[in-house]
Amino acid sequence: MNKYIRRFIFITIILSIFSSSCREKIDIDINAYKNEFEQWQIKRAESLKKENGWLTLCGLFWLKEGENKFGTDSSNTIIFPPGRSPAYAGSIFLKNNQLSLKCAKNVTVFCNDSAVSEMKIKSDETGKASPTVMKLGSLSFHVIKRGEELGVRVRDKENPPRVNFKGLEYFPIDPEWRIEATFVPYNPPKIIPIVNVLNQVKNDTCPGAIVFKKDRNTYRLDALRDEKELFIIFHDETAGKETYAMGRFLMAPLPDSNNIVILDFNKAYNPPCAFTEFATCPLPPKQNHLSLRIEAGEKKDVGRGH
Repeated sequence: MNKYIRRFIFITIILSIFSSSCREKIDIDINAYKNEFEQWQIKRAESLKKENGWLTLCGLFWLKEGENKFGTDSSNTIIFPPGRSPAYAGSIFLKNNQLSLKCAKNVTVFCNDSAVSEMKIKSDETGKASPTVMKLGSLSFHVIKRGEELGVRVRDKENPPRVNFKGLEYFPIDPEWRIEATFVPYNPPKIIPIVNVLNQVKNDTCPGAIVFKKDRNTYRLDALRDEKELFIIFHDETAGKETYAMGRFLMAPLPDSNNIVILDFNKAYNPPCAFTEFATCPLPPKQNHLSLRIEAGEKKDVGRGH
């Protein structure tokens, strides 16, 4: 392929991106869109309030090799909220990456509605497997794996943030922020490091970038693949002011046959870390920090102050 053909192909791609990116908004039935958006907001709040939602999270404790005691006493490795269990309720044993549970005398833990006093347990393997969920009174707990570390995540269905939850705040819905963008695939897919709040690094696969135009400026976001959607972690100039300081999440449908993607920033939402200090959220990569105020989507949790 000579240089003139390569130049022609390059110019064609750039013109295609520019042309599709120039369409900042899409003609829609505004009443139907508002109704759909309101239903999305309701489901979003309900997901946070579920018994396994982020508002129930009340502890995260990293395991050491050997015995890890759990209960309300502060000497335990895994410390339950006051009044939720005996001072010592049992132990989780970690030996050669194998996990097991043993309850204290006269303490019963439930797993899949069955009472147990001893059992082998498994972690979530970073989302690749269903963890063993154990229940004790209003508490539930299971083991997560992040990097090479194993920790116990504790939930309480009577957790004050859940009980006192007043709902979510949003910018006014604005169709201007429902943008037709262009998906630019990476061939092969690019590997990008994603750092989480624990400063752990995970190399994720990025199938391509999403290019969009707003107010005559062009912006680019690297996307991750999340099952049947694209997952975007971004930071914009509202962060730390109207929105959560560390950034927000956005899901987008996979591109169509013309590599068109709909970015609806009205559905930008806060990561779990906006609601609890016990989550392990990924942070936006540097290339996804936008010099743009995205005045759309979920605002910061005022009750937590960030």
